[in-house]
Amino acid sequence: MKIQISILFSVFLLITSCKVASQSKEKSNIKFVKQTETKGTVTILEKEFVIKNLNTISHKVWVYLPPNYTTSKNKYPVIYMHDAQNLFDAKTSFAGEWEVDETLDNLYNKTKKGFIVVGIENGGEKRIEEYTPWSNTKYGGGKGDVYSDFLVNTLKPYIDKNYKTKTTAENTAIIGSSLGGLISFYAGLKHSKVFGKIGALSTSFWFSNKVNSFAEQHANLKNTKLYLLVGDKEGGSMVPDTENMAERLIDNGFNQNNIKTKVAANGKHTESFWKSEFLETITYLFNL
Repeated sequence: MKIQISILFSVFLLITSCKVASQSKEKSNIKFVKQTETKGTVTILEKEFVIKNLNTISHKVWVYLPPNYTTSKNKYPVIYMHDAQNLFDAKTSFAGEWEVDETLDNLYNKTKKGFIVVGIENGGEKRIEEYTPWSNTKYGGGKGDVYSDFLVNTLKPYIDKNYKTKTTAENTAIIGSSLGGLISFYAGLKHSKVFGKIGALSTSFWFSNKVNSFAEQHANLKNTKLYLLVGDKEGGSMVPDTENMAERLIDNGFNQNNIKTKVAANGKHTESFWKSEFLETITYLFNL
């Protein structure tokens, strides 16, 4: 019976994740405007990216800039995030937005700390293959390595060239949820010289057992910071998978002072949960 429940839960997670493809067809009203003293801006880049060897989808990229971006000579830390359709605008989201821009605007107004956020849209029905480094016999996937290489070799150099960024790993985070958490975890460990901070929220560690050996091989990191979040109402093996992964990393050399695991009371596998935890995630990663 437990096995059947676990299988049904896994199917539910995949279906829920894939539904991001069925976005509202209504166009976003977000446009690039001059920053004010209290609000940053979000824009969708004119340049779109077709990722070679991944698929033929032209990926849109959203960029959030802090309120003082145009008036300051400062350079800013950068947060790379997936599922951009869900981050900034309820009109393009599957089940509610994360309110990343509102959260960071409020943070800036209280602390004067600003961030650039780069959100990459998922490929809709191709989302599974984009965010999974390994294939699953039932659900396919397995092109996450191509996607993560794109982030490192193409997108980050483009962002660093065109925006006022702090380019070092200690100033660069990668954050995602569900399968987006899996690809964040993978890219962050594999490309630790690029991404020094990882936010892996409600991570789909169940997708492939290969994640365990991968983690053991890439765990010996002393400077990378990792935030693992899971809700206690997510069901299946989500909580033990997350807790076991933290133990596996530490046992294989990960700096235990740079890893935090949170099991959130009443947390469910939803956009609203990740929205409510976003500020705490970056607070830990960036020592706010």
